[in-house]
Amino acid sequence: MIELQPGKYRRTIVRLWRIVGLGLGLIIFYIVAVSFNFLWLFGGMPDLKTLENPKSELASELISEDGKSLGKYFFENRTPIDIAQISPNLIDALVATEDARFVNHSGIDPRSLARVFKGVVSGSSSSGGGSTLTQQVAKNLFNTRSEEYEGLLGKIPVVRIVIAKTKEWVLAVVLERKYTKQEIMQMYLNTVSFGNNTYGIKVASKTYFDKEPWDLNVTEAALLVGMLQNPTLFNPLRFPTNALNRRNTVLAQMYKYDYIREEDFEKYKEKSLGLNFTVDSHNTGLAPYFRESMRGYLKSWVKLYNEENDTDLDLYTSGLRIYTTIDSRMQRYQEAALTEHMKAQQKLFDEHWKGRNPWTFDNGKEIPGFITTAAKRSPHFISLKRDLGEEEAWKIMKKPYKMKVFTWNGEKEVTMSPLDSIAYYKRFLRAGMMSMDPRNGHVKAWVGGINFKYFKYDHVKQGSRQPGSTFKPFVYVSALDKNFLTPCDHVTDQPVYFGLSDGVPGGWSPKNSNNKYSYQSLSLRQALGKSVNTVSAYLMKMVRPKAVVEYAHKLGITSKLQEVPSLCLGISDVSVYEMVGAYCAFANGGHRTEPMTILRIEDRYGNVLQEFFQKQNQEISANMAYNMLYLMRGAVEDPGGTAGRLRQYGVTEGNEIAAKTGTTSNYSDGWFMGMTQNLVSGIWVGGEDRSIHFRTIAYGQGGRIAMPAWGLFMQKVYADPTLVQYRKMPFTKPENYVRECGGVATDSTDTYIPPSRSDDEGVLF
Repeated sequence: MIELQPGKYRRTIVRLWRIVGLGLGLIIFYIVAVSFNFLWLFGGMPDLKTLENPKSELASELISEDGKSLGKYFFENRTPIDIAQISPNLIDALVATEDARFVNHSGIDPRSLARVFKGVVSGSSSSGGGSTLTQQVAKNLFNTRSEEYEGLLGKIPVVRIVIAKTKEWVLAVVLERKYTKQEIMQMYLNTVSFGNNTYGIKVASKTYFDKEPWDLNVTEAALLVGMLQNPTLFNPLRFPTNALNRRNTVLAQMYKYDYIREEDFEKYKEKSLGLNFTVDSHNTGLAPYFRESMRGYLKSWVKLYNEENDTDLDLYTSGLRIYTTIDSRMQRYQEAALTEHMKAQQKLFDEHWKGRNPWTFDNGKEIPGFITTAAKRSPHFISLKRDLGEEEAWKIMKKPYKMKVFTWNGEKEVTMSPLDSIAYYKRFLRAGMMSMDPRNGHVKAWVGGINFKYFKYDHVKQGSRQPGSTFKPFVYVSALDKNFLTPCDHVTDQPVYFGLSDGVPGGWSPKNSNNKYSYQSLSLRQALGKSVNTVSAYLMKMVRPKAVVEYAHKLGITSKLQEVPSLCLGISDVSVYEMVGAYCAFANGGHRTEPMTILRIEDRYGNVLQEFFQKQNQEISANMAYNMLYLMRGAVEDPGGTAGRLRQYGVTEGNEIAAKTGTTSNYSDGWFMGMTQNLVSGIWVGGEDRSIHFRTIAYGQGGRIAMPAWGLFMQKVYADPTLVQYRKMPFTKPENYVRECGGVATDSTDTYIPPSRSDDEGVLF
């Protein structure tokens, strides 16, 4: 019997099967080797825990008490959103353009891969990409192309890309097994970049259209989806023509896959881009000074929380939600009021110093070398001097170049040298203003300056200046609480002398603002309302500086105060933040309430990490606090009161306001403290340097340079019907309140004579 030999075709088929089998085996081995980093050649893969809990960098957000976003802390500006909150228009545009078979494949689309392979072989550049949305999620979430996952073969350029693609395929299959299509779509839209440091669809919708993702129409959705291919090339701000053409390509894809009708496609592609660009920036948005002040505190809080709880939270990437006490409406009103007021004050200031430089000695002569000295202290000059030497540094400081500068009419492009720019900005008046609810300590509004982009220094908490006469209430409450006087007593406006026994070797006798003495018997309310210096000095003479410092500190002033007689006129620096907190004790029945800025902090999942509670302590009696309100109402209600002009703002009728103005020597600092039953506000206005100020009291007094901002702010608050809790009302009188003078008429002309004391010697009457 003759044995048949295998035919040549059979041998070929067997060889082909062996090759195919070997190829499949090698592919399987390669995939396994990549998955397990065989011989450390391919680099690691995300572990199971990472896959089950994928994280992306999420911005931490500050939220107002009324639920509005105040701003974010971020490296990548990203805020997550649920898929149910995303417009169907965007989902349709995305699927039609990026992954038409998204609902059918299991992470890898063979047809797309075949199309890409065909394009590579044929040299066609229009064959598109082969990555599915799931693969892009794997790439975005786990950053497989970073050094963290790079093996020995990762140094070879082409091989590195092939290995990274393989990891993305593997991860895509795993993700498809662990998550639903909706969850994968949600991950994609929350992680992808839209350019301009904008990540995720929620931030992109807000940035480019000032809309929420559920409000996007078809053309807006098509534009955003079109940007995903290349956020730089299709940036609608820099390359609007490219962006428009790409948007229309997306619309064509939507028509191709029956998401829109032909007539709609023809109509949509003729529309403009319709941008409403509002980029998130640390320099823009509500309450930038507050946000910056909170940044330092929150970084310290995160560090301490991590140490105590063995966690790895990060302020910039962990997606914390920080709920604050700020009210967005009041914050907006305060920023607007301060802007309106300071714009007008700057105009007056410029006219006041027209043709002259405002940095002068007390005698009015210009300080020589003022700008040169300021330049030497500037970080820019210090850096230049360190790197290039002093001679070269000065050459650069004197060389003009184009720059944008702040003006009250918007940014302006000018040509000036760094030295000139220092002189330019020194001419601007600065300001700080804060409002607080005295009942619970909640800080409702915080404006630390006139423009955060150009003037970063915070004049609410960071800066401290002499408070002038706004410090006098601490002198008065010291005298009243120690029973030296009653609220109905009178003191004569006459010279008071402090000598050696008072710790003033050369002697000192304070003068009134008009350099005159009326020698009239004034009630304490009249004296405080008119801000008579001699009466404050008289009270200081009785109670002594040490007692005044003690009372100021226990009511909320934390700065170091000089225990000297001149403290009665406010010569020790304090901040707006401290002054508002301390004044709140008067409006809160004698309870010192520490300013409170944060209500609670949550993680990205809504778990409460910490809640914050008010801290209160009774420091003076409710009767004494009400007495002080009664005295300070004189500034608003009585003839000659320093805050009488508040009537022109329409805030006094049907209302009770306790107030105090403050002005320091040479009018360097103007202050105003205003209190209503449920809101206490403080404002400071002045130059960056104490030598920069108005020259006359007509312009430089606190009642002129600071108080109007309070009036404008309260106008806006009272006009808002949603802020009913801050409506006009009288101060709440304590139960069983009896004025300590037993009901003696406030117009009594009897001058109060204190008990005889040996340490009262030296008082001149």
